[in-house]
Amino acid sequence: MNKKIKISLILLVVLGAAAFIVIKAMPKQGAEEIIKEVPPFRGTIEQIVSTTGTVLPKNRLEIKPPVNGRLESILVREGEVVKTGQLLAWMSSTERAALLDAARGQGEKELKYWEQAYKPIALLAPIDAEVIVATMQPGQTVTTADAVVVLSDRLIVRAQVDETDIGKVKLGQIAVISLDAYPENKVGAIVDHIYYESETVNNVTIYKVDLIPKEIPPFFRSGMNATINFIVESRKDVLLIPLEALHKEKDEVYVLKINGSAEPIKQPVTIGMSDDKNAQIISGIGLGDKVVIKKKKINSQKNNTGSNPFSPFGARGAAPRTPH
Repeated sequence: MNKKIKISLILLVVLGAAAFIVIKAMPKQGAEEIIKEVPPFRGTIEQIVSTTGTVLPKNRLEIKPPVNGRLESILVREGEVVKTGQLLAWMSSTERAALLDAARGQGEKELKYWEQAYKPIALLAPIDAEVIVATMQPGQTVTTADAVVVLSDRLIVRAQVDETDIGKVKLGQIAVISLDAYPENKVGAIVDHIYYESETVNNVTIYKVDLIPKEIPPFFRSGMNATINFIVESRKDVLLIPLEALHKEKDEVYVLKINGSAEPIKQPVTIGMSDDKNAQIISGIGLGDKVVIKKKKINSQKNNTGSNPFSPFGARGAAPRTPH
């Protein structure tokens, strides 16, 4: 190997090593830090128990005929509000229907005579209610097992609460209902009844809880699915900070507080309630302070697990309680 070839090889090795060092020193894609300054702020924080439920009639009353026969007319429609004693429908017994059919073939005069002599049966509303089912048509044959009209005194929401959360639900407790069909509309409700007997759904023990909406919006329909947030505890006008600003080291929770022109300092804080976004600050920093949030960009090629990578407290972003 001549001298020129040796020199060329040495140069290639040196250039390769230099390139490797430069590449290693460059920030990796998706790993650079983003620093943001945020101040604490005052607001409301709530501890909630979230679950699902269904819109149902509180009292579902089926109006069935006293005898077999034929439906002559329906006088109400679905969604209509009726009063106690209001006429809902007329029907004929099997015998009257057969008699009228025979008289109809003998002429109008004979038909009118038997219609007056043999009165139809009236179906009346036994309670003040809303008509939720009225689908039968005049001329339809009915039996004593058929519901001609279905009434509901009012709509409620029946929630399914996991046994691990049922201890946090109390009678009279406030909740917020959001229908899957109308997620932007929030409806306030009150816990009316907690069932004593449990049920097993998909190998999970649950208890049913009935909630009465403070008002029934016109878009409520029986059978609609809903999300219910039970308000376990609520604190208004408290000092809050984003969970992303909190760090934990052993048993100490701290923030990186802005310290003039110098580097941010590690400031221990005492926290109270927390939700999925913010935590209550009991002591350590005040309204006039600012803290640093350091984020790391996540490589888009990595799988998204659905957790919050910036939260110091894991996927759900729930800060631990510090005794105070």
